[in-house]
Amino acid sequence: MVPGGGAVREAGAQRLPGAGPCAGAGADGGRRRGRLREPPVPVASIDRRRLARPVPSPAAMEALIPVINKLQDVFNTVGADIIQLPQIVVVGTQSSGKSSVLESLVGRDLLPRGTGVVTRRPLILQLVHVSPEDGRKGAGDENDPATWKNPRHLAKEVDAAEWGKFLHTKNKIYTDFDEIRQEIENETERISGNNKGISPEPIHLKIFSSNVVNLTLVDLPGMTKVPVGDQPKDIELQIRELILQFISNPNSIILAVTAANTDMATSEALKIAREVDPDGRRTLAVITKLDLMDAGTDAMDVLMGRVIPVKLGIIGVVNRSQLDINNKKSVADSIRDEYGFLQKKYPSLANRNGTKYLARTLNRLLMHHIRDCLPELKTRINVLAAQYQSLLNSYGEPVEDKSATLLQLITKFATEYCNTIEGTAKYIETSELCGGARICYIFHETFGRTLESVDPLGGLNTIDILTAIRNATGPRPALFVPEVSFELLVKRQIKRLEEPSLRCVELVHEEMQRIIQHCSNYSTQELLRFPKLHDAIVEVVTCLLRRRLPVTNEMVHNLVAIELAYINTKHPDFADACGLMNNNIEEQRRNRLARELPSAVPRDKSTKAPGALAPASQETVSAASAEADGKTSSVGSDASQESATGSWRGMLKPSKAEEASAEEKSKPPAALPASPQKGHAVNLLDVPVPVARKLSAREQRDCEVIERLIKSYFLIVRKNIQDSVPKAVMHFLVNHVKDTLQSELVGQLYKSLLLDDLLTESEDMAQRRKEAADMLKALQRASQIIAEIRETHLW
Repeated sequence: MVPGGGAVREAGAQRLPGAGPCAGAGADGGRRRGRLREPPVPVASIDRRRLARPVPSPAAMEALIPVINKLQDVFNTVGADIIQLPQIVVVGTQSSGKSSVLESLVGRDLLPRGTGVVTRRPLILQLVHVSPEDGRKGAGDENDPATWKNPRHLAKEVDAAEWGKFLHTKNKIYTDFDEIRQEIENETERISGNNKGISPEPIHLKIFSSNVVNLTLVDLPGMTKVPVGDQPKDIELQIRELILQFISNPNSIILAVTAANTDMATSEALKIAREVDPDGRRTLAVITKLDLMDAGTDAMDVLMGRVIPVKLGIIGVVNRSQLDINNKKSVADSIRDEYGFLQKKYPSLANRNGTKYLARTLNRLLMHHIRDCLPELKTRINVLAAQYQSLLNSYGEPVEDKSATLLQLITKFATEYCNTIEGTAKYIETSELCGGARICYIFHETFGRTLESVDPLGGLNTIDILTAIRNATGPRPALFVPEVSFELLVKRQIKRLEEPSLRCVELVHEEMQRIIQHCSNYSTQELLRFPKLHDAIVEVVTCLLRRRLPVTNEMVHNLVAIELAYINTKHPDFADACGLMNNNIEEQRRNRLARELPSAVPRDKSTKAPGALAPASQETVSAASAEADGKTSSVGSDASQESATGSWRGMLKPSKAEEASAEEKSKPPAALPASPQKGHAVNLLDVPVPVARKLSAREQRDCEVIERLIKSYFLIVRKNIQDSVPKAVMHFLVNHVKDTLQSELVGQLYKSLLLDDLLTESEDMAQRRKEAADMLKALQRASQIIAEIRETHLW
C-alpha cells in the first residue's frame, strides 16, 4: 500500500489507489489484529496511469490545493469563471445533512441553520490548513505576491488560532464564527431577499485553521419538490439548474449526500450526479444520520456497496442532532461520539468511515484530481492569456501623442479604403462581394445585362414609323425614305440608354458608401475607440462622394448626348450591316413577287376546259417572272453598288412590279365618297385618326428598312455606351476619390482645435479595455502561480 491515504470500497472489495492505513489504526497492535482483514485490491480497479507515475512527496501534493485556492481568488477578483477549477461540490436533498457534514469538516459552527431552505446561495468554502505556530498570523492582502508563495506568511497579525475571510468584505477578518454565520445570512438576504428565493451568485468564504485539511468545497441549496412560503413555483427547476451548473464542471468532484434513514435507491443526489457523471469517475457518496435508522436495521450493505456501488467509495458519518446543537455540543465532542458509535455498530468498517476519514479522503481525492487536471488547466490559462493579449492590443493603448495618433488613424483609414477598392485589403469578405469586386460586378453584370435587356425597337410600332416618314417628307410625296425619319427615330431609341447609365453611377456611389462602413468595422477597429472621429471621417468621405456624384452624372449624360449629336451613317459597322440587310431585302422581294404574280394574271370569262387554261397561264407566269427577275436584278445590282459605297439609299428604291402591285392594292373601293356628303361640314385642321389597315408593299418595305437600320445603329451605340460609362465612372468618381481621399481627410480633420474632441474615447471602449486588462493580469498571475509548482515532484 502507498502511504498517505485511507481505503475506499467499491462493492465491498475495492480500494482507491494510494490508500493506506487510517490514522490511529496501528496504535494498538492487538486491537488491529482482531479486526477483519481488508480484501485485496482488484487489478481492474487500479488506475494504471497512476501506478506508472513516480509517487510524489506528501508535501508536494499538499501544495496543490492552496494553488487552486489562489487561482480561485485570482479569478474571483475579476468576477470571471472562464476557468473551471477543480473543487468538491456538495449536493443532496433538503435537510439531508449537507451543512452538518461541512461543519464537521471545518470543526466549527459557521453555517446558518433552521427549517426549510436555509442554503439559498452557493457557498464556496476554502479550507486552508495553517500550523499552530503560524496560526496567529492573519490574512493580509491576497494581491501581495508573498501570499501566493506561502499563505501563512501574511502581513497582518490576528489574535486568533482560527479565522475567516469573505471575498465581498475584502480584508476584514472574522475571528468569531457566530459573526461568520450572521454575515452569511445577511449576504444571502441582500442578494436573494427574504422570501426563501435562491440566487446563483456564490458567497466566497475562506477559513484558516490548524484543525482542517486543505479543501475547496461548494455547498449548494438542497433539492426540494414543493415550494414553501413565498418561493416561486419553479423553485425545483431553479435549484436543479443551479446544481447542474456546478457539477457539470468536468474538473469537479461530486459529494452526493444521502440520509441513512431513506432508501438509497431513491437518492436524488446520486440520480443527478449520474446525469453528468454516468461512469461515476468523480462521484463520492456520503451516508448521513447513521444513528437515526430504524431499530433492527443497519447500513452495512449500503456502506459495503452492495446496494448501489460507487467507484470513489461510500462513507458514513454521524451528524449532530438538533438537540445537540441546542445544548451547544461542540463539533469535537460530536466527532468523539461518532467514533464510539462506529466502533459499536460497525466495528469492521469504523476505520473507513467517519468525519476524519471523510476529510482525509476528500483531501486525497482532490489532490489527485488537481494533479490530473493541472496540465490541461495550465494550457487553458496560457491560451486565454494569448487571446486576451490580442484583444487588448486591438483596443489600443491610451493616447499620449494625439496629433500623431490622429494622423495615423486618418492615413490608415485612407489606405484601407483604397485597398478595399483594389482588392488588397487585409480583411476580405467571404460571404458577399464588396469593394472593387462589387464595382466590377455592377459594371459587367448589372449594367451590362440591363443594357442588353433594352429592346432596340422598344416603344416603336408601325404607325409611329410611318408617321415619322410622312412628317419628314412634308407636303411632297417621297420617292425615297427620308434620312430625317431614321435619325429622328434612332435618337429616340438611343435616349433610352441614359437611364440605366445613370443608375449604374448610383449603384457605384452606394457601394463606395458601403466601403466606409466595411473599413470601420473590420479594417480599422481603432476607430471604434473614438466615435466622434469615426463620425467625422464618415461625414468627410460622404461629402466627397456627394460632390463627385453630380460631376459623374453630368459626364454620363454627355456621353449619351454625344451619341445623339451626330448619327454617323458612315460608321464601318453600320455600312457592313446595310450591305447585309440589302441582300436580305432583295431576297425577300423576289420571294414576295413570286407569290404575287400568279394572282395578277386576268382570267378569261368564257367557259373553257380546265386543261386549255393551264398552258397559257404557265406561259404568262414564266414571262412575268422572267421580266420581274430582270428588273429586280437590275435594281438589286444598283442597290448593292450604292450600299458598297456606304449609302443605304439603294435598298430603298421600289421596283416597277412592286409599284404596280401597290397601286392595284391601294385603289380605293368605288363605294367610298370622293367628296364630303351634303349637309356635313369638314374641318381640314383635324388630325386624321389612324385607321388599322393592311399596309401596302411599299409601306411594309419602308418600315422594314427603318427597323433594320435602327436596330443596327442602336447596337453600335449600345456597345459604345457599355464601354464608355464604366470608364467615366472610374475616372470621375472612383479614381478621383482614391487620389484625393487622404488629402481631403487631412485638410478637414487634422486641426489642433479638433484634436481633443475627435480623440475622445467612448466609455464603452474604455470599460472593455479595463476588463480585458484586468483579465489579462489575472491570467498572467494564474500562470505565475502554476509555474511555481515544481513539476518534477508531481509527475
